[in-house]
Amino acid sequence: MCLAIPGKVLDVQDGGGLFARGRVDFGGVIREVSLVCTPQVVVGDYVLAHAGLAIAVIDEAAAARALAEFARLGTLLP
Repeated sequence: MCLAIPGKVLDVQDGGGLFARGRVDFGGVIREVSLVCTPQVVVGDYVLAHAGLAIAVIDEAAAARALAEFARLGTLLP
């Protein structure tokens, strides 16, 4: 089983094709992720990321629900 974490896209760096990257905010932790599987993503979108790869674009409500559940379970730091 894998776990994907929702985060908000802060910027997009179009490196072309396999090199598209962006900075994503995961509840205050900012990481660079590959956007190769989500070429339609724009700044402000929410993505699900697994192992440094954004695998899906989701809406803000879905991201908020997931983050609230992680917080409820105590799996994310405040």
